[in-house]
Amino acid sequence: MSEKHSSQSESDEAAFLNGLAHRVRSARAARGMTRRILSRDSGVSERYLAQLEAGKGNVSVLVLLRIAEAMAMPVDLLLRDDVEVSSERGEAEELLRQLDGNALREALTWLGSKASQGRPDRRARRIGLIGLRGGGKSALGKVLAEALELPFIELNRVIEAEYGGSLDDLFSLAGQPAYRRYENRCLERVLAENKEAVIATGGGIVANDEAFGALLDRTHTIWIQASPEEHMARVVAQGDLRPMVDNREAMRDLRQILTAREGAYGRADAQLDTSGRTLAQSAGKLVELAKRLLDKSLAVTET
Repeated sequence: MSEKHSSQSESDEAAFLNGLAHRVRSARAARGMTRRILSRDSGVSERYLAQLEAGKGNVSVLVLLRIAEAMAMPVDLLLRDDVEVSSERGEAEELLRQLDGNALREALTWLGSKASQGRPDRRARRIGLIGLRGGGKSALGKVLAEALELPFIELNRVIEAEYGGSLDDLFSLAGQPAYRRYENRCLERVLAENKEAVIATGGGIVANDEAFGALLDRTHTIWIQASPEEHMARVVAQGDLRPMVDNREAMRDLRQILTAREGAYGRADAQLDTSGRTLAQSAGKLVELAKRLLDKSLAVTET
């Protein structure tokens, strides 16, 4: 092998490893998983994950398969540099490629029906609250529900009731893929049984294409956000450090999660920044936003 060819090969390998490192970091951040949690769920050591995310070392396909399974995603999305792993469109395209003729036609028919269902009247009087933990979804959701005289539903409490245990137990015993299955099933039931409700969701619902798609389609969605510092302070005040427990790099992980999810959170119908505001101030703004969305929907429906 010539020196020139060898140099080009090494350059290509370095580029591949760097791209793979970026995709793994992005996928992990989008799912709100620390390196420790991914290590636990995949059975891959933290040291190996650290090397992988730094673009170093030899990569085993079987190890990548375990990592992808722990994040509930197709393994080939980690290997491709033409698809952003946090992109719902990329994952949908990949799934469609795996279908044969009849199945593909059925899938396209279903997708067409879903697209036609994205009308304001399908959202009824449902408000969906999204955002990272510490933004204020639960506290503000209760105030909003009372102001609009609607039921208040915390999706994670519904999931715990369905599972028969705490979220910590669900994650530690069954992992994130199992949680996503519960999330899909419970959200579908909540939407089917409640034409009027304020629904506070888990911070990672944006990494679950099926559940997040249903939420956007069938609720008026509002992103409750705050600065990273306020998110962290509120989570600590609640005594809940999951998924950042015992993590010395908690703030860096939090910023990565916010960055990775910003595009998905931005798909909401409206946004409310609670930074520097009291609960009463934020609640007043939220009620205004929600009423505006509901009034707009009613006006469109009547025309």
